[in-house]
Amino acid sequence: MQLSVSARHGDLQAGDQALIEQKVEKLRRFFDRINAIIVTVDMQNLDKPEVEVKVSAEHVDDCVASAQASTVIGALDLVLPKIEQQIRRIKEKRTGHRATGLKHLDPTPTADEE
Repeated sequence: MQLSVSARHGDLQAGDQALIEQKVEKLRRFFDRINAIIVTVDMQNLDKPEVEVKVSAEHVDDCVASAQASTVIGALDLVLPKIEQQIRRIKEKRTGHRATGLKHLDPTPTADEE
């Protein structure tokens, strides 16, 4: 899995990049087929930095979420639940939790047939 953390219009603080990588790495536990995670921190507005997370996985559309907060880590904490929910929905659709087909149901006699 590829993990990319980049900053636009500025630089990240010393420990922020390592902390971002550590928190984003936990997204793998929701879906095994994740290929790449791209985190972009936009520092254009210094009092409200924006964090955008893009997750690409095999055979599904990309998940994208973004949030703004007063700090970079605060914005990351806001964006992670959004992306987790998107990944959970994709996994739910992919695993095929559908109703059991008629041919797989056990034949049980009804009161009319007895």
